Amino acid sequence: MNPPETHERGPRDERAPARRRVIAVLAALLTVAAGLGIRAVGDGPVTKYGGDALYTLLLYALVLVVAPRTRPAAAAAAALAASWAVELFQLTGIPAELAARSVLARLVLGTSFNPPDLFWYAVGAALGWTVHALVDRGAGRIVQRSSRW
Repeated sequence: MNPPETHERGPRDERAPARRRVIAVLAALLTVAAGLGIRAVGDGPVTKYGGDALYTLLLYALVLVVAPRTRPAAAAAAALAASWAVELFQLTGIPAELAARSVLARLVLGTSFNPPDLFWYAVGAALGWTVHALVDRGAGRIVQRSSRW
């Protein structure tokens, strides 16, 4: 006889947000390492647009650090909106001025508007959404199986 489940995905685990936050921090660090790695070994469009996708993927991970229970679609939308906002902000020229004074501003805000970047940010958001949804689905199955025992 199986015990009744207290939640659709299984018993509520109060430690889940802390675990998700740790995983998100690790994902953010891995994304930064990937971004630095791609710039160290590559050049050209693959490096540039790969970096754009990784930028949004980093923002996706940071959304989950701040709000670990965020659903994949909402995290993707927030990361994509922030990426697009930064890209559109470049049309003002302010990021270019700040980048001339600060390497950090250059890394975070960029310098000049490039329309294809908008597409590659969407690719990064879609990648984050896909991985997050797959991990959530797998974790839900594990919790369900453990609640049956």
